Amino acid sequence: MKAIVAERYGTPDVLQFKDVEKPAPKDNEVLVKVAAASLNMYDWHLLTADIFLVRLNRGLFKPKNKILGADVAGWVEAVGKNVTQFRVGDEVFGDLAASGDSSFAEYVAVPEKALAHKPINLTFEEAAALPMAAVTALQGLRDYGKIQAGQKVLVQGASGGVGSFAVQIARAFGTEVTAVCSTRNVEQSRSLGADHVIDYTKENFTKNGKRYDLIFAANGYRPLEDYKHALTSRGVYVMAGGSGKQMFEALLRGSFASEKDGRKVRVCTAQPKQEDLVFMKGLVESGKVKPVIDKCYPLNETAHALRYLGEGHARGKVILTVA
Repeated sequence: MKAIVAERYGTPDVLQFKDVEKPAPKDNEVLVKVAAASLNMYDWHLLTADIFLVRLNRGLFKPKNKILGADVAGWVEAVGKNVTQFRVGDEVFGDLAASGDSSFAEYVAVPEKALAHKPINLTFEEAAALPMAAVTALQGLRDYGKIQAGQKVLVQGASGGVGSFAVQIARAFGTEVTAVCSTRNVEQSRSLGADHVIDYTKENFTKNGKRYDLIFAANGYRPLEDYKHALTSRGVYVMAGGSGKQMFEALLRGSFASEKDGRKVRVCTAQPKQEDLVFMKGLVESGKVKPVIDKCYPLNETAHALRYLGEGHARGKVILTVA
């Protein structure tokens, strides 16, 4: 089969489009014929090892797993003898981040717990956009932010993959949503259901006097105190992505800052969960959430797709069309 292979860490230039052995499913695995995959900053970090912890987990000098890709959508080609949830021909989607990745290929063998049945109203490209980004937004808002109906919620970085889902999920929970984005993305945020939109090139939401019960930062880059200043007295700030400096500050000071004055600081470290894929499937099929896709690339142009993602200006998700 064809796959995108990284023999070493580096820029997208190190990626190779080449023939590799087609995997065979183990007893608890499903062989998926990949129709589409999507890119996340997670893939960028694994490729470039710009965060040193990547090398500690994935190989100090070169990656142990040479095929990237967490998000996947496709057809079940074969099943192991212990698989009970899926049959050959089923349409599925999933997050392979805890299962060895490898969706940037024509086939991938996946533990059945990493998959769910594809939403019936989505294309494979749209379904591939869901797993990591949507579940990160869901877990950040629900599990870390303890979102409640009637709250005032602000989403920073509302135009990206995670942020565009966060706006819609927050609306689905019955909150009043404020989206923060650049000028070119204001209309997109409104179309996703944001009650209010702040253009960060014209207004600083941390200094306009408004307070929020929950701030979800898909792209947090301001000092921690700025976010706390924009919270209500018992508000929660959840960071799901941002600069290394801001992430380090949130990890280092978050617990102390939370205990000090009642405002809480949380760093969202989302985990793949089958039940959350099923939850998102329900939101999508009910029409409450829809993926936003910026660009699609064929598998052999994965390097170009990753370069585009790495620029940091994608509006929604970047997709690889495989089959």
